[in-house]
Amino acid sequence: MLLVIDVGNSNIVLGIYDGTELIRNWRLSTDKSRTSDEYAVLLHSLFAQAGLVFESIKAAIISSVVPPLTGVMEAIAHDFFHLTPYVVGPGIKTGMPIHYDNPREVGADRIVNAVAGYEKHRCALVIVDFGTATTFDYVNGKGEYCGGAIAPGLAISLEALFQRASKLPRVDIAKPPQIIAKNTVNSMQAGIFYGYVGLVDEIVSRIKAESRDNPRVIATGGLANLIAPESHTIEEVDDFLTLDGLRILYERNS
Repeated sequence: MLLVIDVGNSNIVLGIYDGTELIRNWRLSTDKSRTSDEYAVLLHSLFAQAGLVFESIKAAIISSVVPPLTGVMEAIAHDFFHLTPYVVGPGIKTGMPIHYDNPREVGADRIVNAVAGYEKHRCALVIVDFGTATTFDYVNGKGEYCGGAIAPGLAISLEALFQRASKLPRVDIAKPPQIIAKNTVNSMQAGIFYGYVGLVDEIVSRIKAESRDNPRVIATGGLANLIAPESHTIEEVDDFLTLDGLRILYERNS
């Protein structure tokens, strides 16, 4: 079985594949202070609950945008699974040309998503990933990564509003009952929720216009299912796009 690990700034998402089937997945809070031993204890507990043992894992691949944790995850693979993992980055075979001024600057998660999206759909795509930052990535009809846009994520936008405006409370990210809100909490939710829907649709529309294409628009990430129903441009939510991309990259490199 294959262990895939996607390390993001807010969450670490793990998946277990048996062939092409995702049989288990977990989402953990990212904590840069944890050691490899601490993460291994947590993994051991998750495996035990799922009826799995470390020895069942025969290969691993890691995507990380948090450099301090990349080595931690590699250490877990070495010390507890007794294998050398693939790490998405320079030197790994993606099968996808990267048209970026400096390809090394493109986040590993963005490339993984692009590879998975094109492998699944075989057409031009805009991929919207709702993470700590919200990324917009364009893949043309030839399967070439052409770049995109990065915006602050919903959670950090709302947190910044709370921190910088003395009288505003910290609120949950949720769709408010109406846009003309009747209290402060709903007013903040209306502004961030519908403002973000507008941000997504405007950026996607401009990507479509600039590319002179009609790409399919797919969304992924923790808040994709919240925003997508109100968006005029998002056509599909794929919760496991990144994990599938890691599996595909493993297969291309193994």
